[in-house]
Amino acid sequence: MKKTLEGLRLTTSQKKRVLVLTTSVIVGLIAFLLNPGMLQTALYFVAYLLAGAPVLINALKHFSQGDFFDENALMSIATIGALILGQYPEAIAVMLFFEIGELIEDTAVDRSKRSISELVAIKPEFANLKVGDSYQEVAPEKVNIGDTILIKPGEKIPVDGTILTGQSSLNTAALTGESLPREVEPDTDVLSGSINLDGTLTMTVTHAYNDSTVAKILDLVQNSDSNKADTEKFITKFAHIYTPVVVLFAALLAFVPPLFFGGVWADWIQRALVFLVISCPCALVLSVPLAFFAGLGATSKNGVLIKGSNYLEALNEVDTVVFDKTGTLTQGSFTVTKVTPVSGMTKDDLLGYTAAVEQNSTHPIARSIVNSFDGDLSQYTITNSVETSGHGVQADVNGHEVIVGNEKALANITVDMPELDSTGTTILVAIDGQFSGSIIVADEPKPDSQTSINDLKQLDLETVMLTGDNHAVGTTVANKLGLNKVVTNLLPADKVSEIKKIQANQSDTQKVAFVGDGINDAPVLVQADVGIAMGALGSDAAVEAADMIIMDDKPSRIASTIDIAKQTRRIVMQNIVFALVIKAIFLALGAFGLANMWEAVFADVGVTLLAILNSMRILRKH
Repeated sequence: MKKTLEGLRLTTSQKKRVLVLTTSVIVGLIAFLLNPGMLQTALYFVAYLLAGAPVLINALKHFSQGDFFDENALMSIATIGALILGQYPEAIAVMLFFEIGELIEDTAVDRSKRSISELVAIKPEFANLKVGDSYQEVAPEKVNIGDTILIKPGEKIPVDGTILTGQSSLNTAALTGESLPREVEPDTDVLSGSINLDGTLTMTVTHAYNDSTVAKILDLVQNSDSNKADTEKFITKFAHIYTPVVVLFAALLAFVPPLFFGGVWADWIQRALVFLVISCPCALVLSVPLAFFAGLGATSKNGVLIKGSNYLEALNEVDTVVFDKTGTLTQGSFTVTKVTPVSGMTKDDLLGYTAAVEQNSTHPIARSIVNSFDGDLSQYTITNSVETSGHGVQADVNGHEVIVGNEKALANITVDMPELDSTGTTILVAIDGQFSGSIIVADEPKPDSQTSINDLKQLDLETVMLTGDNHAVGTTVANKLGLNKVVTNLLPADKVSEIKKIQANQSDTQKVAFVGDGINDAPVLVQADVGIAMGALGSDAAVEAADMIIMDDKPSRIASTIDIAKQTRRIVMQNIVFALVIKAIFLALGAFGLANMWEAVFADVGVTLLAILNSMRILRKH
């Protein structure tokens, strides 16, 4: 219990409410100790209004809006009826415990939201913008792409950018959940929201504030509760039907026995009021959304942002997880391992022409080729550059037509294909229609990719890899990691088709998750039932298209997130079953006169509190 209640910090308004409720208890106790009379009755009414004023006001407000049957209306009708019958302590107790339950529920939701917002409690307040030869402190929104800014030790990086000068360590825990500092130096890309720990840095701005990492995360947090899970929607609809039905039943309980069977009016009205208090759907209406809030909070503490509880719930139905290879299961950090020119072509010339063609590409393989070339790229004049997705790049270099890519890119050139290296990706190069050589680039799996696949298999999930790489490279990586299936030589459109094939062979209750990072993965992320993007190195298009974002790019987060989703569903179902069973028992007892108002309070507020505390176990465990 102690751990569950940890962190339920009260806001100023909540502290004022605690003070008012405490005053209500004191006034009620004083009234209880007095002899019956006008003063006692007046103090009881004061205690009742102190405890129940918000409930009465909300009931009137909702009534004016056409919502006649919410929990505030039930509490108001029941307690006003109890006051009329002279049951003052009972009426005060119902309002008091209902408000305590509301207060605990509010603070529990705040804690869940805080678990999410703490991930992004890193909104920068200012940026040190270079203006002439000096730096001026401006709002991050005033910084433009291409500007130079200064980040001093202890300051937050206000926008995404690339380091110009300086070396330092960055605290990226709020973004990625990673506790180890990240070392940065010139030409290192950095994300807004990171905290500069020691050295002084200057950087070039690559994204305006509204397009920066921290702004996008804040937007996700603010809208994460707009996409509700099916269970939440069902409970809301259920409450709208359930509440009018129980009010009607309470009315029949109050009037039918006295009118037709000679019952005592006071007894049956008492039973109807008890019935109303018991029937309040608070435990369902409050605990189910709270469980999903707690689940979203737990995933964000785990370094994963989810765009809505519907996607968290959908993870329970996932039976197949499909991965992109480059940058998802592998590091996306390539190195040139072998350069093989044909006769008459030197290694430097082959690498130079290839680097010249690839110099404007952002693809990791292209960047590795450019970085491996030690020569001066300015000696090459590039014109007519055309990139074909899934094939390669073609350009005129110093008057020579150069094609760089895979077998499909060189389909019109007669060439004896070199033997492909199964440990890396083979880049083919043709100059002026003649095959000129090949370059092998290797990409190693991420350190935790093996753990990720093993964990998913422990959950009895099928693992598949879709890649544009050749069969030898794709199969080598898949076998090394132990995936169930791999499909190679795929264009982006082919990946969409493969996802559709998997979905066609599934039942309506089974779902496919796809994990990717590149701009070419965006269509696949949309097609999958659950799209998961790598948030640190992933493209903006992939992050926008995805339903979940892994902030530290660790594939192992997927299994732990699915585990949180499964625990969230278990707790939601526990809350629903527990609330319905207890309420059914006490409704029967109330209808037969075997439950009084105090027992009704337990059936309503007590069950609600237990369901709330049960929901908060999600945050305690993770």
